Amino acid sequence: MLETIKKKLTDGKTVIVGIDGLGGAGKSSISEDIYEKLSGENIPIEVFHIDDFIHPKNIRYNDNYAEWECYYNLQWRYDYLLDSVINPIKQNGKFNGLIELYDKDEDKYEKKPVDIKEGSVVLVEGIFLQREELSQVFDYMIYIDVPEAERLKRVLKRDGYIGTADDIREKYENRYFPAERYYESKYSPSKLADYVIKG
Repeated sequence: MLETIKKKLTDGKTVIVGIDGLGGAGKSSISEDIYEKLSGENIPIEVFHIDDFIHPKNIRYNDNYAEWECYYNLQWRYDYLLDSVINPIKQNGKFNGLIELYDKDEDKYEKKPVDIKEGSVVLVEGIFLQREELSQVFDYMIYIDVPEAERLKRVLKRDGYIGTADDIREKYENRYFPAERYYESKYSPSKLADYVIKG
């Protein structure tokens, strides 16, 4: 996996790598591991989290739609991510400027300076990265394939901010899991990816 990514850096090309996986699959941990290993080899790398590009609550929670439809269709600012971040990187091989990132605690955006040099690895980690809207983004896609039952065990330990264990189960059954099942049935992400990590 890492050797393949490094081979794609030939001729100073900036490479955009996706870390796809459903809730609780371990995307953040894998991303951190890749970051540490490539940084240790003095390869410039920038990590973006898809959850930094979500809509504010008044958009992503909409009573006119089922919860899972809100999550799948209204959660992320794909247009902003593509127009303001990804496309400039693809066109120029580099990026220097301010990027709007979502602050979950304040429910608003903060601007962060980002400087991506030519020949960098741009790592994007998050859910639903192989959907049609992002089909032209990635040079290499990694998918973390973990069964739903195992992921539920993980999020019950992780997502205490939602509330009790029953609150977490209810939110996942109403909002997250139905959207994830829809994504799996529509795209078969483990088959689309270049590399699959079985969890």
